[in-house]
Amino acid sequence: MEKLVDAFALHSAAQNDAVRQGDANTANKHAMKVNETFDKLCAHGNAGRDALAALINHPRTDVQVKAAAFLLRHRTDEAKAVLQEAARGQDLVSFAASKALKRWADGTWALDPG
Repeated sequence: MEKLVDAFALHSAAQNDAVRQGDANTANKHAMKVNETFDKLCAHGNAGRDALAALINHPRTDVQVKAAAFLLRHRTDEAKAVLQEAARGQDLVSFAASKALKRWADGTWALDPG
């Protein structure tokens, strides 16, 4: 599962880098890889989700936010804390964190239906 977690981090970072560079096609390719990797982790049940939780402490905030957004159902308190901290900023990652929290609060969040 460590390789899957590494792939999730790699594609999350690459997606965000592509967005910052205005390269939507590359960003979308990495987004699909993030989703595929998350599905593979979920195939391991909660053990896969627990493995992904290691990224909550990743050096890159954008990777932390991506992992936290996917972990809201499984690790609610930890994920919300990461997202709330990130949402205090003024950049695109902060915006994404605030949107994840909003969707969670209004009941429309659906990244990991369980």
